[in-house]
Amino acid sequence: MQKTVNILNRKAKFQYEILDKYTAGIVLTGTEIKSIRSGKASIAEGFCEFNDRGELFVINMTVEEYKYGTHYNHRPKAERKLLLNKRELKKLEKEVNIKGNAIIPLKLFVNDRGLAKLVIGLGKGKKLYDKRETIKDRDNKRNLDRIKKDFR
Repeated sequence: MQKTVNILNRKAKFQYEILDKYTAGIVLTGTEIKSIRSGKASIAEGFCEFNDRGELFVINMTVEEYKYGTHYNHRPKAERKLLLNKRELKKLEKEVNIKGNAIIPLKLFVNDRGLAKLVIGLGKGKKLYDKRETIKDRDNKRNLDRIKKDFR
């Protein structure tokens, strides 16, 4: 493979309190994986949902059309199935039924074997005051790092 692909969802940790993380495989077609390997994907607006058969799908994940694809190219915002163990799926489905919990894609990467993997997180939505606290902590850390740098 050429370079490592790490596509992050930067808003997820700000909008949700991440309770648990899982690494899931994704069912993709040929042009989709080629597009992801070239870094043409976004998971910023994405979320995960269960269908009526208990399968987990990532929705609203954008994978741009492959530049050299023909009329067999994929749809950019198609639903894509996630691959997890049955035990993990049952646990996630039980947790999602609790009010306020959601499954959010955190990171999309290509592993050393060339397979696309998605790190998903079980998150609980933050309130406005939690977000303000996160901003305050981040600013305090930044100021502390500046002081440490000037002290040296």
